[in-house]
This record gives sequence, C-alpha cells and structure tokens, in this order.
Amino acid sequence: MSDSNLIYSTSLGSVCSGCGQAVDRCVCAQAKKTAVPDTDGIVRLSYEKGRKGKGMTVIRGLALSESGLLDLARKLKQRFGTGGSVKDYTIELQGDFRKAAEEELHKLGFIK
Repeated sequence: MSDSNLIYSTSLGSVCSGCGQAVDRCVCAQAKKTAVPDTDGIVRLSYEKGRKGKGMTVIRGLALSESGLLDLARKLKQRFGTGGSVKDYTIELQGDFRKAAEEELHKLGFIK
C-alpha cells in the first residue's frame, strides 16, 4: 500500500495504521513482541505503591523482548506465588519481593 491513511476498505477490511496491512496480516504486534528495548545494562528493582495503596515490586532495565519479559514474569510469579503483569518493558509483581527477586535474577544470570 502507498503512503495513504486508509483505515477501512471493503476490499481489505480494517487496515493497520502502523504497517498499512490488513489487520489479519498485520506485522506490528509481532515486531513489538520481538523488539528489545535500549537499556543501560542496569537492572533496577523498586517498591512502589500500586492501585488502592497496595505495594508492588517493579523490575526495570532488562534487555528482553516483550515475550521474554512475559516468560520471566511467569517464572517469578510462580516462584513467589503472587500476581503481576508486564507493562512498558517492566515487570510488576504484587507485594514486596525485592530481595527474593534480586536473588532469583542473580541465579538466572540477569544480575552479576
């Protein structure tokens, strides 16, 4: 497709605004899952207040793709028996797991 801003066409259906492909052939989501963010190489663990005043452990600075972060978050959540999510290339774990997360990341080779 050319440089048009076509959003919907009866011949193609819905069109992705990012790549210009039909939504069922869009490559933007796959590219986002495999993209690795630019980091300074320092993994940062912090404790922040979350929704309704509940605390969460936030892990930033991992040079992993979104799918890699999802896998690591799943492992950490299972290891600590807690909930959590991945948002904007950060892992959020419900509760204060800074020390345990640091030890686990060290075992997995993310922290030296």
